[in-house]
Amino acid sequence: MSYEAPIRPAVVPSLELSFVVPFFDERESLEILYGEIVGNCDALGKGFEIIFVDDGSRDGGADVIRGLIERDPRISLIRFRRNFGKSAALSAGFAAARGRIVFSMDADLQDNPSEIGNFLEAIDAGADVVSGWKQVRNDPLDKTLPSRLFNGAVNKAFGLDLNDHNCGFKAYRREALDELNLYGELHRFVPALLHARGYRIGQIPVQHRARQFGVSKFGAKRLVKGALDLLTVWLNTRYGSRPLHLFGGGGLLLSGLGIAILAYLSTIWLFGYGIGNRPLLMLGMLLVLFGGQMITVGLLGELILRRTIGEADKYSIRDCSGAAFRREFPVSVLAGPMIDA
Repeated sequence: MSYEAPIRPAVVPSLELSFVVPFFDERESLEILYGEIVGNCDALGKGFEIIFVDDGSRDGGADVIRGLIERDPRISLIRFRRNFGKSAALSAGFAAARGRIVFSMDADLQDNPSEIGNFLEAIDAGADVVSGWKQVRNDPLDKTLPSRLFNGAVNKAFGLDLNDHNCGFKAYRREALDELNLYGELHRFVPALLHARGYRIGQIPVQHRARQFGVSKFGAKRLVKGALDLLTVWLNTRYGSRPLHLFGGGGLLLSGLGIAILAYLSTIWLFGYGIGNRPLLMLGMLLVLFGGQMITVGLLGELILRRTIGEADKYSIRDCSGAAFRREFPVSVLAGPMIDA
């Protein structure tokens, strides 16, 4: 049976926490992680569910989860037909989650469930999203150094101050996930995406345990994908609703420089100097043409956007109050919960 969740289920009042755990060929760690989550949630007195997402495993991990389901009704399993990647797995798990607070965790046991209470304290203190910070990492240099470069680039691009965007251990208020659309490799940019929507982002240091089973999925291709996705997220969050400001601004700058060069050459030509064999002439013409093309791309983007953009793409509403909001505004505008005045 295929899994579909086009509409997220309503939050269950008695269900405080949801845990979304993607896994790929990590059979040995699944039951251990389950036991640690259960032990810590029971100690905190919190109602919870655990949603395991099998991202195309070939080692029989789904059989382990089926065994847990028979013993514990709080466990769920989503199975993919093949490996679609972590973003797809998280998206499917988030769509099924029903708790007020939703956690994401890796299945490799490097995340320690004993930190759950610290995440909840940060949420209660006012954060909408709390990201773990692996302050002391048990990873080789070829993994930690690229991660530092990536964190610095994302912080610079989005005005954030997080030490570890890549940490899979995060906690979210449920309403934040309702505005999150994950695909490709965008799971690395969740804090940046939600920060752009106006959600309050926090972080706490977490224990990073050494890997016990399996192998890291980190590889050289991840650096290339990360750089390309950084450009995608930067464009969507900064200029997704105003493409002309990006392309038109660059186009005007290049065209202006080209026009200045051509004006200079035209002036010296009037005084009898030859310009036909000057490379500067070709540069000026290319700058004007390329700048004009950029402006045209920006205008086309605006035309397309005007016909496709919806209210939810323009802004994010925390809540609404007053009779006018209840009666006159379409449902699509009321992106946040309503409160009576």
